[in-house]
Amino acid sequence: MASNRSVRAATGVLLTALIGGAVPLSSEAVQTRNAPPQARQQSAPQGRLPGWNAERNAYFGDLHVHTKHSFDAYIFNVRGTPSDAYRFARGEAIGHAGGYQVRLSGGPLDFAAVTDHAEYIGAMEEANNPASPLSRLPVVQGLFSPEPAKIQEAFNRIVAGYQDNSLPHEFRTANLISRSWADIRDSAARYNAPGRFTTFVGYEYTSAPGNQNLHRNVIFRDGRTPPAPFSALESNDPENLWRAMDAWRAAGMESLAIPHNSNGSDGLMFDTVRRNGRPIDKVYAELRMRNEPLVEITQIKGTSETHPSLSPNDEWANFEIMERYIGVNKPVTRFKGGYVREALKDGLQLQQRQGFNPFKFGFIGSSDTHNAAPGSVEEPQHFGKVGRNDATPDLRGSAPPDGARTWAGVNMDPTLARARFQSWGSSGLAGVWAEENSRASIYAAMRRKETFATSGPRMRVRFFAGYDFPADLVQRPDLVRLAYARGVPMGGDLLPSGARAPSFLVWGVRDPHGGYLQRAQVVKGWIENGVAKERVFDVACSDGLPLNQTTWRCPENGAGVNLKTCEPDRFKGDVELRTLWRDPTFDPRQRAFYYVRVVENPSCRWSTWDALRNGTPPHPRLSPTIMERAWSSPIWYEPVA
Repeated sequence: MASNRSVRAATGVLLTALIGGAVPLSSEAVQTRNAPPQARQQSAPQGRLPGWNAERNAYFGDLHVHTKHSFDAYIFNVRGTPSDAYRFARGEAIGHAGGYQVRLSGGPLDFAAVTDHAEYIGAMEEANNPASPLSRLPVVQGLFSPEPAKIQEAFNRIVAGYQDNSLPHEFRTANLISRSWADIRDSAARYNAPGRFTTFVGYEYTSAPGNQNLHRNVIFRDGRTPPAPFSALESNDPENLWRAMDAWRAAGMESLAIPHNSNGSDGLMFDTVRRNGRPIDKVYAELRMRNEPLVEITQIKGTSETHPSLSPNDEWANFEIMERYIGVNKPVTRFKGGYVREALKDGLQLQQRQGFNPFKFGFIGSSDTHNAAPGSVEEPQHFGKVGRNDATPDLRGSAPPDGARTWAGVNMDPTLARARFQSWGSSGLAGVWAEENSRASIYAAMRRKETFATSGPRMRVRFFAGYDFPADLVQRPDLVRLAYARGVPMGGDLLPSGARAPSFLVWGVRDPHGGYLQRAQVVKGWIENGVAKERVFDVACSDGLPLNQTTWRCPENGAGVNLKTCEPDRFKGDVELRTLWRDPTFDPRQRAFYYVRVVENPSCRWSTWDALRNGTPPHPRLSPTIMERAWSSPIWYEPVA
């Protein structure tokens, strides 16, 4: 049923095919993080960029980045510009609001987008200008005080005005919006370097009716954009955003939207009832999928794949779960409608019963950094998310407060700010499979959903399904060519071939700066007798361990971490996991989706790294370790064309 080939049997040729490399080197050598994956030794066709690869390269980026133009980031003392953000993404050092320098340690990103909040864009910088009428408004007084209590009081006024749309008109003048939007667009144009580093113009649409999170990032394909973003101040109903995007598209301005933090929506993000109270229908589904092909499955404010209460038989469901609202300290009470796997299942149900699917998403990750620092998701180098507010281990709750050396007597109240920061992760990144590092190629990959998400490490994941793969596919040097020729990649639809069961090519390679891989899994959702079901299959095990094909679980490989040094076990886990797998429960009549999850050995969580450097014990209520992971976009099996 499954052919598990571990790194010990891997050839350089096969790793080259996965990575896009040119020569059969050792497994670690072909994965150089400091440069984009190279194409096979072939001349790029005329008009193509160096590195062009017909079999596609893996590129990593961050499509959720805030700078000083975001009202909240500026209040957090962040003064980084869009240009600073792109310099950071390219590997340069920039200043942090906490008064120190920060830099990526794992090499530059391949692409990035600055996505400042469209709502009151640039207003806080204007409020800090004594020559501006905005600075003299009562609502902003105290906002830039040296006294934290006054800053918090003013910030609360701003947030309240933001939420009920009652801030004075000076906060959103056309001139103010135009200046900030021009800086975002101009910076993207200036730093875009086809073949080396790609920038996208973007922004965040920040809708939160009743504080339930409906945020989206809007990413434009090229430099053609409207004169101003469509914001939640125009309408907090995402349907109106999608209609605006349709109008832009008709005028030659192509874009897509990416929802994020569905975990903070309290069931609203993937609800089956529209904002106007009507049930979703085919027109709604087509409108949404035309404009929203992807979802951000993981970021600093938690992972939205699934929740333990929704997936009780998934031992890995409890990964960086955040169970409170985004903008206010309030517990989430409704998890259904707030997590991606459940939405995929609901989409199958709607397709089965009514003939449309509004939840047919591909996956990415991104950071949501408010430090103008794309890709700042490296666990050992975590420096927070919200500028000065969580700039130190004390402030973010990973070290005892006020210089204490133990946690004895420390207030563990979950409503404290530091408790919220403790629940935040250090995630994630967007991965795409594209022919070259350019706006056109990467955007096309996002449109066809040939994307994957990681919780931070730059693991590469490939996933194909087909009926005519040769039995020795995983050993063949031309496996990627054959996989494309005889199957469909992640993000695609697999149509039936009589009663035949398909084969799935599952393939992951570790980040050489990250942990070793422990297992590769396939997550399946399907409809059986009208009921949506799910199951997790381990399909490839590390360390040569045998896969139990009765339980579909790998044995534990015994990998651990020395919590006194954060050194992981050196000789556990694999560089590569790949297999050709068939679903033992496949029924050609059942509509289904499949996606891959690749899981690393345990490693120290950022909070443990903070404690180690601080010379204090890790927080007793936080997990000292995590198991980093990557997710492919799904493949949908459609029994009816």
